[in-house]
Amino acid sequence: MPTNQTTTGSLLTALCPELRTALTRVGYDADTLLSALGPDAHAALGRSEPVPVRRAARAAGELGTLIRLLLLGDALPEREVAAALAPVDIEQAVAAGLLERDGDEVRAALDLRPLDAGEGNRWILSDLDDSMRRRTLTEDHVLGVGHASLSLLRATPTRPVGSVLDLGTGCGVQAVHAASYARTVTATDVNPRALWLAEATAALNGLDIELLEGSWFEPVAGRRFDQVVANPPFVVGPARIEHTYRDSGLALDGASQLVVSRAPELLAPGGTAAMLAAWVHVDGEDWRQRVSSWLPAEGVDAWVVQRDVADPALYVGTWLRDAGLDPRDPASQARAERWLDAFAAADVEGIGFGFVYLRAIDGPTELLAEDLTHGFDDPLGAEASAYFERSAWLRTVASDEKHAWTARFAVEPTTALERVSLPGSDGWAERVARLHRGDGPRWQHEVDETTIALVAGMRPDGLPLYELVELLALAHGAEEVTPEFAADALTVVTGLVRHGLIAPV
Repeated sequence: MPTNQTTTGSLLTALCPELRTALTRVGYDADTLLSALGPDAHAALGRSEPVPVRRAARAAGELGTLIRLLLLGDALPEREVAAALAPVDIEQAVAAGLLERDGDEVRAALDLRPLDAGEGNRWILSDLDDSMRRRTLTEDHVLGVGHASLSLLRATPTRPVGSVLDLGTGCGVQAVHAASYARTVTATDVNPRALWLAEATAALNGLDIELLEGSWFEPVAGRRFDQVVANPPFVVGPARIEHTYRDSGLALDGASQLVVSRAPELLAPGGTAAMLAAWVHVDGEDWRQRVSSWLPAEGVDAWVVQRDVADPALYVGTWLRDAGLDPRDPASQARAERWLDAFAAADVEGIGFGFVYLRAIDGPTELLAEDLTHGFDDPLGAEASAYFERSAWLRTVASDEKHAWTARFAVEPTTALERVSLPGSDGWAERVARLHRGDGPRWQHEVDETTIALVAGMRPDGLPLYELVELLALAHGAEEVTPEFAADALTVVTGLVRHGLIAPV
């Protein structure tokens, strides 16, 4: 960030109206970019292979010029850049920090790329990464739209709310996304350069976002929000800060612990939080208990989804490369040694990664922490909202089972019964039966014939649950429903409701 600028009303922000005019005129948006490059060159862009992209861009006119300038980092003649960016003045763009001179040519000093996260095109400003040119990232580097931020975008509930807090906004991508479903958006960051870029990103998209500088929760102390989103510096390792976008200065999973434990304080009644987080797997300790210990005893309904578990060596190598470092370099090897030593000293066997969803409730804290490591395509944000609705209904059942016994249930349209048989000495032998959900997280529940029969009888206009269970008991030769049979049936039903395979009506 140029030293003569502040994070409020910067030269870069002042440039944004004319820059938006240029980007709109040229068609520098997500859909047009894909159309101009074609699927093969667009895929090469995602693989950090500049040559196929450059070849396709040459036939794309002024849009191709911006692709080469802003996405590939090519140095180009000033005349070509001025034509593609008109009405932007090149000298003003250099003074604002958007462009820089390279001899007689100019090149981008920032990353500027279009993004469509489901609510129309947005433009995101960030620091240049090493995807197209080798470079070592500085401590105050502001990350752009990476895999983690994209996964959080897809995993964030987008039902309309009043206020949203983006804790640790970075380039502002989560805050810009929140502006599509919230009346007001507040974004914080400890890094002044991040706020400089986030302010410009908001201005470029014509959005009004409140930006506050400060560490963790300090800028919003005493305030409450309807939704909190956070992509904190969750990288697990020694207590150090090499890059503010990923390192917290807290040892191991201390950053995730801090955010998860303090986020409930920021939630208005009924408010929700959607956060990325990481946690260590320690020898002899259940990761679920570790995450559970981060939550207060009262006031939270928590759903924790573990999407992956990484081996420590793989984890360290991945994050070294993320910072533009070569793991074969002696200095990088020394850094890896210290990192793995810290893991070994803490008996870390793996590093889990996933999403933490919280909802403010009136009552004792509830937690469901589960693995969701299989593949699925549907965004998780809508599922999180539906999960909390189902969880609220299950709390009424926990306080009074009559709500379940008198309820009628419907089998969701995407629920399927799957039977798996293997060849045996007497022909096909069924080995397992599952109820399989065909949308969302695609949950599967192994079931027995009693459960299959129970679910088969569920209809919105059919019998209440208790009468269905009575019929099942009679079919099994019992004169009445025993407490054990009833308890087993209720356990099965609540599990199927929790994962959205059946629903009370």
